[in-house]
Amino acid sequence: FSINSQATSHVEHYKEFNYLEYELFRNNQSIGYHKYDFIRENEILNVKSEVKFKITKLGVDLYKYFAASEEIYKNDKFFKFSSKTNKNKKERYVNISVDVLDGNLIIDGSSYKGTAEKDFIVGTWWNHEIVKSKAQISAISGRIIDQVVTFVGKEEILIGDKTFNALRYNFKSSDETLPDSKKLNTDIWYDEKTKLWVKAAFDKTGYWEYRIKTYK
Repeated sequence: FSINSQATSHVEHYKEFNYLEYELFRNNQSIGYHKYDFIRENEILNVKSEVKFKITKLGVDLYKYFAASEEIYKNDKFFKFSSKTNKNKKERYVNISVDVLDGNLIIDGSSYKGTAEKDFIVGTWWNHEIVKSKAQISAISGRIIDQVVTFVGKEEILIGDKTFNALRYNFKSSDETLPDSKKLNTDIWYDEKTKLWVKAAFDKTGYWEYRIKTYK
């Protein structure tokens, strides 16, 4: 799959959605949100994202996080991506564009500057086509993360008062030599019919979950 064919197939899945909001939990305590706005104008789809959370203990803020990104598709094909992130007062960024000559990706990020194959995909979980890619690009810093994706199975999951018939996938880093802080090991659930991302879960200094809260 090229990134263009991936983008086309999945952007169409999301044509009925204009807004997604997820509640973020750590150790089953609500700590923040992740929001997506799908803005359409003629042949342009602009997916704006905002993430905000903080970890507190005894009324003291131990960790604060904020990120904003913009993901643009033109004629249903990936065009560019940009993000800025503040991780506990440490700034991160990434800008990704498409090389007009060969279609490969050009990355300018705080962790990586260079090129990437056209079939790599930005690690924004809303795009179900990420399950088919051999690598994802960090939406925070531009780091390329080689991945192994395993289909775990079909599950019926309850979020709030809504039951989803979901497809569960596990994403792991291909490189086992990476330090634990850099390793990917995340489970993602997508609604079987609509391919809507409904949940994510991973263990890293606590048990984290993203749960769909609003979609319209």
